[in-house]
Amino acid sequence: MKRIEAIIASEKVSVVNDALKNAGVSGATILEAKGRGKGQKPKVMGGRGTSSHIAEFSVRANIVTVVNDADVDKAVKAILDAASTGAPGDGKIFISTVNESVDIGSRKRSQTSVD
Repeated sequence: MKRIEAIIASEKVSVVNDALKNAGVSGATILEAKGRGKGQKPKVMGGRGTSSHIAEFSVRANIVTVVNDADVDKAVKAILDAASTGAPGDGKIFISTVNESVDIGSRKRSQTSVD
């Protein structure tokens, strides 16, 4: 099993979520996040609208899913096709190995599948 974690622009969440569903990914966790990197930082207006400054952090979304090894390429492709604009700051995808999982409801341990 592989854990795929994608940090993307917040406005791309719905499109990426739909792309993952269409790719056969059955579940995902979506978290709101703030971060800093190569992307353009948003301009923030002061309380009365008379001043502005560049924000330290950009608003991002963090999408996490776990898939079988055979499904990694199609999940990554779905994310790339939906989220990439070719610009700096589009995000990152991290892929890591999951050695074991435990289903909380059934208390079953799994070492080979996501079910």
